[in-house]
Amino acid sequence: MIRAENLSKYFYVPHKMVALNNVSATIKPGEVVVVIGPSGSGKSTFLRCLNRLEYADKGHVYIDGVDVLAPKTDINKVRAEVGMCFQSFNLFPHKTVLENLIMAQHVVLKRSKKDAAERGMVLLKKVGIHEKSHVYPDQLSGGQQQRVAIARALAMDPKVMLFDEPTSALDPEMIGEVLDVMKALARDGMTMVVVTHEMGFAREVADRVLFMDKGEIVEEGTPEHFFTNPQSDRTKLFLSQIL
Repeated sequence: MIRAENLSKYFYVPHKMVALNNVSATIKPGEVVVVIGPSGSGKSTFLRCLNRLEYADKGHVYIDGVDVLAPKTDINKVRAEVGMCFQSFNLFPHKTVLENLIMAQHVVLKRSKKDAAERGMVLLKKVGIHEKSHVYPDQLSGGQQQRVAIARALAMDPKVMLFDEPTSALDPEMIGEVLDVMKALARDGMTMVVVTHEMGFAREVADRVLFMDKGEIVEEGTPEHFFTNPQSDRTKLFLSQIL
């Protein structure tokens, strides 16, 4: 479903900084891959390069066979099939919860507002927040807003979901409700790439864990391998500090 080949990305702030250094990874259909690592390791940059929110300086990204970085690729068409949830919820504050779900379906997918509203209500029920369809985002808790953001991404019928630390902006007591939604998506077979610091989620849900440091994938493996028998000294040090 996703294949990244030798991705490199540089920032100049003010001197050249290597954000990604020849990163390669493959995510299979229906697979849940969790990306972890210290701050500044390149996790979010890697995720953002997958749907060209960041343009890689070198390498290739293929999503369902389409070369995302090719100049002739219609990136908006690709992004319509790749849902993304960020740390911040990015909901339109002047629109109700349901209106937030209707807009992209109507504008991008050309669904009628009636069909978009029906699809929106189905997804709001899926994430357990349908009773809030008529309220505005500022009337919701952080956890509720993030569940709306997930439902909005799902409304586009994506083939892949990308999550960039979706619980990092939440109070601890709200994290569980968002992770429960993500676990349900995983059980339904959604292909997911998740950047997170939630080690419990990685243990329980991930098919594979990628550990990044200094712009490179240092180690990857199943959760059992990663948490019980890591091979890299850097991985061992990281886990000793957070577990």
